[in-house]
Amino acid sequence: MDTQALRKRAHDLDVTLWVGKGGVDPVVDECDDQLKGEDLVKVKFLRSAQGGTDVESLAADLAERTNAAVVETRGNTAVLYR
Repeated sequence: MDTQALRKRAHDLDVTLWVGKGGVDPVVDECDDQLKGEDLVKVKFLRSAQGGTDVESLAADLAERTNAAVVETRGNTAVLYR
């Protein structure tokens, strides 16, 4: 599926995964489970999760660990696709 169509579908999605001060490590399994049920997952990165890094690198790290692709990042939110 092309990126534009995925971005359109993701627009109306609600955030189902929040990454907090524990970082990406505690949510990898939950994200993987959600991606098994749905092909798109919207993730919100709280300020406490960022700790000097940007949302793009956190999203890329989470995507790599869950064998997914980052569709887009906007503000503190990212959309993953698998």
